[in-house]
Amino acid sequence: MPVDGPSRVAPALAGGALHEQDWQSLTFVHWRVPPELVAPHLPPGTRPDVFDGSAWVGLIPFRLANATTPGARRLGPVPYIGTFPEINVRLYSIDDTGRRGVVFVSLESARLAAVTAAHLLFGLPYRWARMSITTAADGTISYRSERRGRNGFGGGPGPHSRVDARPGHDDRSNDELAVFLTARWGLHVARGDGAARTRFIPNEHEPWQLVDAELLFLDDELLAAAGFPELADRAPDSVLFSPGVHTAFGRSAPAGAA
Repeated sequence: MPVDGPSRVAPALAGGALHEQDWQSLTFVHWRVPPELVAPHLPPGTRPDVFDGSAWVGLIPFRLANATTPGARRLGPVPYIGTFPEINVRLYSIDDTGRRGVVFVSLESARLAAVTAAHLLFGLPYRWARMSITTAADGTISYRSERRGRNGFGGGPGPHSRVDARPGHDDRSNDELAVFLTARWGLHVARGDGAARTRFIPNEHEPWQLVDAELLFLDDELLAAAGFPELADRAPDSVLFSPGVHTAFGRSAPAGAA
């Protein structure tokens, strides 16, 4: 069915926030791919969301900071667990209500406690990794990740990723493609077999502030491990940077519920 394009402004969370966190120093690296390449990786009840006839695969490194819940906000962010690097491989979905979302194929995290909690509570495919983020004097940001074993729970070295990017100065906040790739007000998660078990977890934050960015170096095995070999061998079709946002997550609902 025809649907309108994404909005830069998030819908208000029904029932308020259940969890809050900051996303900092994000680099969005994207490749366009045929929709049929993405479809097998999406949860039941969703289909590829497309822009200009293409589906998109994203590699997004960033820092997650100040994770907390409203009920515990007076205690401040959770020490140690609350701030850490992440990098994810993600896709873009739409369900039968026209609700757009993100689908995470993999998420690397430097905190084992966060990995374990995300697996148990939300069914998200987090993997434990050795990670770092550094910023050079010229503004270049370097992200490093090496999964701890193939499945992220120990053993020998797993897939790695190194991304070096330098933010530019050209505002991309209102570009149609940039909005499509970043203005995603929730995620679709498969919680079992069948479309009735797919959940939509909403989120809310201020509109993204985005600039162009230059990808200076990429050595990545996460895309191939997620089922997208050869993408890292060609130039991306979009590279963006954002200093970040404060975001809040709401209560999940069945993907087919309006």
